[in-house]
Formats: sequence, C-alpha cells, structure tokens
Amino acid sequence: MQGVLEGFATIGAVIALGWLLAHLRVLDEAAQLTLARLAFFVASPCLLVTVIAEADVEHVLSRTLVATLAGIAVAALPYVVVAHLVWRRRVDEIVIGSMCSAYCNAGNLGLPIAAYVLGDASLIAPMLLLQLVVLQPVALAILDAGRTGRVSVGRAVRTPLTNPLTIGTFVGVILALTDWTLPSYVDDPVRLVGGMAVPGVLIAYGISLRLGPLPGRGVAASELSLVTVLKLVVQPLAAYAAGRALGLEGPALLALAVTAALPSAQNIFVHATRFGRQRILARDAIFVTTILSVPAIFVITALLA
Repeated sequence: MQGVLEGFATIGAVIALGWLLAHLRVLDEAAQLTLARLAFFVASPCLLVTVIAEADVEHVLSRTLVATLAGIAVAALPYVVVAHLVWRRRVDEIVIGSMCSAYCNAGNLGLPIAAYVLGDASLIAPMLLLQLVVLQPVALAILDAGRTGRVSVGRAVRTPLTNPLTIGTFVGVILALTDWTLPSYVDDPVRLVGGMAVPGVLIAYGISLRLGPLPGRGVAASELSLVTVLKLVVQPLAAYAAGRALGLEGPALLALAVTAALPSAQNIFVHATRFGRQRILARDAIFVTTILSVPAIFVITALLA
C-alpha cells in the first residue's frame, strides 16, 4: 500500500508542477498542446515499445484481455439500453454516451498510473489494444454512418493502423514474441525519448486543469450520473469479477481493476465535437470521471493491494 501512495504522490506532484507553471504563465495552452502532441505521437509510442518488449506478453494479453473486454461490455450495455428505450436517442448519440461509460483514458492517465502506481507500464496494453484496434474504429464507423448515411470501411481499417500508440504497442508485442532486441544505437534513443512520455503527459494535464474551462450546465444530471457510475463503479467491478472467474489474482487482478477505473478518455470529446453528437455530455463526463477516478482508484488499491 505504501508503494501505491508513493505512486499517487509522484503523479500528483508532476500534475501540480504543470498547474503551477501555467499559473505563473511559464507555460500556456500552446505549450500544453505541444507537450500533448509530443507525448502522443513520439514519446508514448517509444515507451510502449520498450516496456512491452520486455513484458510477459502471453500473461498480459490472454485472460486479462478477455476480462478487460468483459468490463467494457458490462459498463456500456446499460447505457445503450437506457438511451435507446428511455431517452430515444439516435444510434450515433448512443455511441458517444456508451464511450463515456466504458472508454478509458488509457493513453494519457493510464500510462502514468500503470508505471508509478502498478509498477509496470505494460499492464495498460490490453486496454490500449482493445480501444485502439477494436472500439475506436467501430465507433468512428458508426459516427460516420450517422453523418454521411454510409459506413466507411476504409476509415475503420485505417484508424488503428495509423495510430501511433497502436503502432508502438504492436512493435513491442512483436519484439516480445520473437525475442528480438533492438540494436543499442536504436534502443538507447528510443528509451531516452520514451522517458519523456509520462512527465510530458502529466505536465500537460496540470496545465489543462489550470487553464481549461470548467463544465457548465446543459446535460441532464440523471444521464451524467449514470455514465459516471458505469465508468467508475460498474466497469471495474465487472472487470474484477471476470478476472476472478478466469483465475487472475494478486497484482494481475489489481491492475485489471485499476485500469478499468480510469476516467473517460479525452478524445471522446474530440469525436463528439467533430460529429456534433453529445458534446456537452462528453465534456462533463470527462471532467467528473477524471476528478472522481482518483478516490475510486485509491479505494480499489486499498482493498486489493
């Protein structure tokens, strides 16, 4: 438990540094965007290559992958049912709401929490793979169909293949499965650049807390409450139950529950804005689940660590 507290303290200190730098006007929104883009396109893929290449891929991607998928499905389904039967929402609106309920911030907050709270950044790999390779392409295809009246198969296939995080994960998996090692003149700079990922993401997040707008009114409290409970309570409980049923225990089960309790991903707001569907819900769900995920993850680690 002490290690968990130290991990949260480390993450909090770096986020606070970003907040302070923004407050003192050392860094601004342009710096936040630069840091976020650098982490997404370069540093995080490099980090994933190195950590997954050294991980037990069979352990990370077998039962854990199935349990992760179970948590996502159990969290998304209630929103789909309520939104369709009670609120009579369009299919593309339901997609955004269900993503708020089950699509985790694995790339931004997931990597730091896996690295400093769980002690192994590769533990975020199952969630990343499912979201980037399966969930996001399917969601974008449905959103495209809602806007244009047709499904873009090419976009659905192209999206995961051009995502830097997916590419970094796949390269790491290939290295791990084949026992290949990168030559030192490649491995050393990759590790050096990968070291920027976690602090870059956390500082950018701290800047956003200081400069970003707070959520306003515009979404029903019942819908926001449903999304929040599904994301931070139902999803980790379902993932935990599935993991137990599949025989996971100890650190593997803790990692499964913690990653399932990550807040709604920030790119949901990007998709909601681009397609003009549920933008306010996405914004508010991201804000609320991000704030409440800290005590949720703390409770999970206190019970399971």
